Amino acid sequence: MDACGERFVIVSGDARAEVDEVGAALAGFSQGGRVRIEPHPPTARPPKGSGAVLAPWPNRVRGGRWSHRGAGHRLALTEPDAGNAIHGLLRHVPWTLVERAGDRVTLCAVAAVQPGWPQPVRVTVTYAVGRDGLTVTTEVENLGEAPVPFGLGFHPYLRVGDVPTDELELTLSARTELPLRDQLPDGPAAPLQAAISRTRLAGLQLDSTFGGCTPGAGPDGGADGRVRHRVGARDGGGTELWADPAFGWVQVFTPDDFPRQGPDGAVTASRAIAVEPMTCPPDALNSGTDLIELVPGETQVLRWGVHATG
Repeated sequence: MDACGERFVIVSGDARAEVDEVGAALAGFSQGGRVRIEPHPPTARPPKGSGAVLAPWPNRVRGGRWSHRGAGHRLALTEPDAGNAIHGLLRHVPWTLVERAGDRVTLCAVAAVQPGWPQPVRVTVTYAVGRDGLTVTTEVENLGEAPVPFGLGFHPYLRVGDVPTDELELTLSARTELPLRDQLPDGPAAPLQAAISRTRLAGLQLDSTFGGCTPGAGPDGGADGRVRHRVGARDGGGTELWADPAFGWVQVFTPDDFPRQGPDGAVTASRAIAVEPMTCPPDALNSGTDLIELVPGETQVLRWGVHATG
């Protein structure tokens, strides 16, 4: 068994995506003859969270400790150097194949009751490709006996083919920025500078949380009711990530050392950009900000996707 488990390939026209059994991670997406989401090989765990499903919470929980309705909980410290719990409970477990067709695949996993997590939550993710690009549909259901808070995020690294990251322009559909200290909230969200909502990536170092992501926020608007973030190249081509309004937050991360595999198989450390749609900010299990409270038997459906532009 490879580190990523079975690899599922889905294709429709010029749209092609790969999905891992382990973590239901998105292992690459291309459309229009260009790579749109960073791929990773199946033989090693995805680098820097690439393509991960972040559930039942995205980002970090301070010290792994949180409380709900008077009960305290302590999660495993999965970011041990910083002493935090990070990116949920389902990244490193095999998911169950529910359905598979040529242009779509559905996988399911349960965040089971365990130290730090009080109720079972089933997460079902469907990846589908078509003329409109990639669509990701997530259904979440509380299988337990009491309400439980929930947050969801994804961790794709966007590309516009072989255009270097530093030659791309980033456009965010966001209105605020959350100040961070050691990657945890350090005060209330503040109005976002216009220069950051649309900016060249050359020389820009980000591991930042942006909020107020609503249809119509940002320079490009959103008349269709979707939140939209985009990376664009000088030739007019681009890659756009859209999301339901429930994804009111986005984390943007620009590592200098993403291990990018070339056509010849050689791996080089490269600049990359993760644009991570999230339903809530870091440490939301403590702040309560924009958490979804799932009651027993309730199902929530959330969607996002990626497509070529220009």
